[in-house]
Amino acid sequence: MSKNNIFAVDIGNSWYKVIASDDGELVEYQLPNALALFDEEFYEKPYDDEDLDFEENLIVEVKSSTFIDRREIYYIGKAAMKQPNVSLTSFNNQKIDEERTYILLHSMIAYHASLSNPAETNIEYCIDQLAVSLPTTQYKEKKEAFKERLKGVHTVIFHKAPCIPEPKEITVKIHIEDVIVGAEGALAYLSLTRDPETLNIKNDDLVKDSRKGILIGDLGGDSVDFVGIKNNKPVASVEGEQFGINQFLDNIIQKVSKNELYKFNSRSELEEKLAAGQSEWYVEPFAGVKKDISKYIIPQLKSMAIKYLEHFDRVRSSSNEINGAGKYIAVGGAADIAQREIKEAAVKWNERGRPIELYFPENMAKLNVQGLLILAKMNQLKKEKNKENDYMLAKN
Repeated sequence: MSKNNIFAVDIGNSWYKVIASDDGELVEYQLPNALALFDEEFYEKPYDDEDLDFEENLIVEVKSSTFIDRREIYYIGKAAMKQPNVSLTSFNNQKIDEERTYILLHSMIAYHASLSNPAETNIEYCIDQLAVSLPTTQYKEKKEAFKERLKGVHTVIFHKAPCIPEPKEITVKIHIEDVIVGAEGALAYLSLTRDPETLNIKNDDLVKDSRKGILIGDLGGDSVDFVGIKNNKPVASVEGEQFGINQFLDNIIQKVSKNELYKFNSRSELEEKLAAGQSEWYVEPFAGVKKDISKYIIPQLKSMAIKYLEHFDRVRSSSNEINGAGKYIAVGGAADIAQREIKEAAVKWNERGRPIELYFPENMAKLNVQGLLILAKMNQLKKEKNKENDYMLAKN
């Protein structure tokens, strides 16, 4: 397989997770799904450019056919989280129809291109294969339209770029040659069963389990993406649900704000704290004052765990293809955070006579983006083989 520029993006409601492969060299990023309008009047100029982290000062303008150009400038990611007007994802958001998807996605690509070309302020960056994710609730109907919108040329301008001479701008023109879209959950299965280098099967036992049936529940921000696998292929009778961790994060944020006088900048800030473990479950509303917030967190995680298992039980019962599945797999960042609570809820489920023995793989939060990279490589390899076959036919 020849070396190509491949860009894999797991478009999450809390985080955009990225694996970029330039000529086989892998780089990983993640960006909070946060956006805020930029206002020149209120921009605080840093005292020293050298002390400013580019990632924390991403101020972007995007020119793309994917949405109407209003010449608006935005803070994105960590920079947006610091703003009072920060915009987070809404419940049941339709990724393909929202401008924020394209602003954040193209900006992430441009950010990678600018880091790869640190001395340049006008950059041309070509992606041979872009792989992106959609929830199962949106995948079937919208994947083709998503592909077409993303192909082509898009321009990102970074304003106020640190350590760049006036006018302190970096312009990145992105060329996207081909796009492939993967369904969340199914991508996790791909990551669990395929080697990212050889693309060969690496987990024969899991593939064998699929003969009886596998049910994967990918718990994310606003959706739980259920995927049924039978004989190593997804089944059509299993679909996702509008349910995720965001509503529980919002409850925690509201309770902490009301009772502890501390305001989280975003769900991403809270989710980072949850992922770090219970030793970090405190806030500092005032300098030197620490407040334990585990009493607000644990009940919400327990409630989410129960609902998660209820969805698991309903889905396995409603599909003839998966009913009596041999393996149930929990994946996703939210499932990782609430792993202990989900296991505790599963014990009670077993006592009811409806056991759900869940398998929790390693690196649960990264499985989708790893699956996207594998999907992109497989698609690129397929294209190259087709070209070779066409060449041989023409030669003969």
